This record gives sequence, structure tokens and C-alpha cells, in this order.
Amino acid sequence: MAAYIHHPSGRLVRHTIKKLGHPILFLLFFLVIYGLLGCNVGPKYVRPVVPAPPAFKESGPQQAADGTTWKSARPQDDVLRGKWWEIYQEPELNELEDKLNISNQNIVQAFDNFMAARAQVQQARSNYFPTVSVGLSYSRNRSSQSQLSPFSISKSNPNTNLFNLPFDVSWEPDLWGRIRNTVRQHAYAAQVSAADLENEKLIEQANLAVFYFELRGQDALEELFRKTVEVDRQSLELTRVLYKTGLGNDEAVAQAEITLTSAEAAATNTGIARAQFEHAIALLVGEPASSFSIPVKPLTTHVPDIPVGVPSELLERRPDVAAAERTMAEANAVIGVEKAAYYPTLTIGGTIGFEASKFSKWLTSPSRYWSVGPNASETIFDGGLRKSTLAQDRALYAADVAGYKQTILTAIQQTEDSLVSLRLLTQQIEQQQETVASAQRFLDVATVRYKTGIDAYLNVFTAQSVLLTNQQTVIALRVQQITSSVQLIEALGGGWNVSQLPSEHDVASTHR
Repeated sequence: MAAYIHHPSGRLVRHTIKKLGHPILFLLFFLVIYGLLGCNVGPKYVRPVVPAPPAFKESGPQQAADGTTWKSARPQDDVLRGKWWEIYQEPELNELEDKLNISNQNIVQAFDNFMAARAQVQQARSNYFPTVSVGLSYSRNRSSQSQLSPFSISKSNPNTNLFNLPFDVSWEPDLWGRIRNTVRQHAYAAQVSAADLENEKLIEQANLAVFYFELRGQDALEELFRKTVEVDRQSLELTRVLYKTGLGNDEAVAQAEITLTSAEAAATNTGIARAQFEHAIALLVGEPASSFSIPVKPLTTHVPDIPVGVPSELLERRPDVAAAERTMAEANAVIGVEKAAYYPTLTIGGTIGFEASKFSKWLTSPSRYWSVGPNASETIFDGGLRKSTLAQDRALYAADVAGYKQTILTAIQQTEDSLVSLRLLTQQIEQQQETVASAQRFLDVATVRYKTGIDAYLNVFTAQSVLLTNQQTVIALRVQQITSSVQLIEALGGGWNVSQLPSEHDVASTHR
């Protein structure tokens, strides 16, 4: 080796290594850094498996004793997509829903929250890149003359200028995945916000449909009371005629008057609920209640067949389930951020600039200066801070897992509730309609017997009350049935699918 080094070519090698020593050192340093950039000390995220039943208990066709049925569409049918409310074939409802999606302020607020979450992803991604800053300074200084030799006082200028233009560069390589997990954390949080936005849309859309059908139910009640008032007015005229001819009595007239005025008062009372539903719809579509109105139209909508599918599909169709799942992924990324705190941090910094005492020489080559170098640091004692923080994050992740499972169980419960409600309401409406038919027959018989003088008017009075009560019950059941169908669609996730959730790349995009 000694002979080789003293060879002329050896001197050339030594000279070359001496000249290239620093670049080679930096090259090796950056190769090591590049290799470490692939490290990620955080746990790998795996979505927990939640077993789901193979089918809904209430999804099959259910037949009542009288042969009536309500059934959902078969699982192999297409699921609801897009504008799910169009399944009801109500043009007024379609128009209101379109307006709600644009003007509802809760939806607007949820959208802006989503945009803010997207901006946080960009903030986190900025840590991938170096930070470059520039400063410009000028100072004029005067030196103390008392510190100088008496022989040099007349030769030196105590006043000096200093022009400085430094460019500072600082970069922290993501050696242990801290930045990557931070970016993932905010990306998953943005996806949670996107799912929350879709869930808010679904809630507002379903509320609008429910209020709309409730309002139409009040219109149906008003129509019922209008017809009832007409019949009761004719009945009152009959009792008055019979009283004047001596075939009736004043008691019958009083009872007929009570029936008429009660129906009129009930008709007036329906206006309160109708106005309140109208005001609620105005709020949902973003309009002042004072200038908003919906024309009267009785409830004529029939409950459509609704494609239900199987319980496992709720994981793909409900935005609140998607939000709960993304929340778990976010919590898992936070654990990765905290685990990276156990490892040393490395910062590479550098400065280049121009410094001179004369402006004319400021930006010239001899005035250049630079420095570059890494800086590593490691926390060796923190009083258990990192350990306790990591334990907290793991506990929060476990809590999010429980919340995810609870959300799925709630989704299945809500779907089953709506299905059984539709099935039993269908049977109850049929039974109630038979009751109405019997009450109508009771009134017809009582009226004939009263006109022929066989029975007192009290039987007619009772029959009228029984008929009106049962007719009101039918309308209430029909409203309950159709609103239950809306709640079923809401429980199924409306027309949404998890494929519509923006990806990590989408939420990191700067485009709206």
C-alpha cells in the first residue's frame, strides 16, 4: 500500500480524493438519507372486519291475513342512484330538492368545512419541500475611537457600511414517515369531511321529503274536513226542517250544530301544522318563510318499491359509515406521527448570500459567502410525554373502531325499523280502510233510521264522529307509511356510494 501511495499515480489519486472528498461525502450522505426516506414506523392500516347478516329480516315479502303485501325490490335490482326522490314521481318535490342542494345553508356550511379540510392537506404537504427565505439588510456603524491607537486615529474611518443579502434554505427529510403520516392524517380527515357533507345532504334531502309529504297530509285533512263540513251542514239543515215540522226536536239541532262547528274548528286547526311544515321547507331550501308558499294539493303519492339489497352493502352506501371508517384511518395515521417522535430528527440547512461594505461591490463574486450542513437532534428524556401521547392515540383509535362498529349496527337497526314499519303500516291501512267502510255504513243506516223517525239523532251524531275519526286515522297512516319509506331510503344511504368519496389525490388537489 505504501509503495502504491508513493507512486506518481498514487499522488494523483490522493489529490483527486482530497479535491472531491467533500462532494463524495455529501453524495454518500444524501444516498443514506434517500434510503431512509422509505421508512415508515407507523402501523399499517387495515379496516376492521364487521360481520353482517346475510339479509335483512324484514326485506322479504310479508303477507297479511287479507292477502295484502308490501315488499322491497329484489336485492339483484339496481340500487337507488343519484336523485333518489324522483322515485316518488312528484314534480313539486323534485323542484324543491334541486333547490335545496344549492341553497340549503347547512349544506353550504358543510361544503366550506370540507374545503377547509382540503386546505389542511396542502398545508401538511408543504413540509415535503424545503423552506427558502431571503433577507435584505443594510447597516451603518461607527467604531469607538477610544479603542484605537493614537497613531491610527487620523488614518482610519470610524464609519462603516454593511450590505447583506442572505438566502436561507432549510429542509427536514421525512426519515421515519412523520410528514407522510401527517399528510395521510389530514387527507383522511378531509375524506371524513367529504362524507359528512354527503351525510348532511342526505339528512336535509330526507327532511325535505318528510316535510313535503307531511304537508300534503295536512292538505288531505283539509280536503276531508271540507267535505265533512258540507255533509254536516246538510245534516244540520235536515234537523232544522224536521224540527220546524214537528218531526224532530231542538236537541237534534244542537247536536248537528256541535258536529258542524267541531268539523269547522278542526279544519281551521290543520292550517297551523300546514303553515309550520311550509315554513320548515322554506328554511331547508334557503328562502325566507315570509315569502315562500306551496300550493294546496292532497296526498296522492303511493309508496314505491324500494331496492333494499343486503346489510353488507350498507358499508358502501351510507356516508356516515364511510365517515366512521375514514376516522379510523385518520386515527391510525396519528399513531404513526407519534411513533416517529421516538426517532431523531434531521434538518439540512444552508445559507448563501452577498455581503460587502460598499454598495458597488455588494453583488460581485468576491462578496459571496455560503454555508451548508446537517443538524440532527434526539430527545433523550421527556418525562414520559411521548409514551403517554402514544397510549392516548392508541386508545382513541380503539374508540374509533368501536364507533365504526356501532355506526354499522345502527344502520342495520334503522333499516330494519323502516322495513317493519312499512310492512305493518301496509296491513294497518288496509284494516283501517275496512273500518272506515263500516263506519260509513253505520252513518248511512243511522241517517235513514233518523229520517224515518225510528231512532234519535244521537245515533247519527255518534256515527259522524266515528267516521271522521277513522278517516283521519287513514290519512295519518298513509302519511306515516310514505314518510317511513323516505326514512328507509335515508337508512340505505340514498343514492350515494362510497365510490363517490374523493380519493387522497383528489382531496390534495388545489382544484375545487
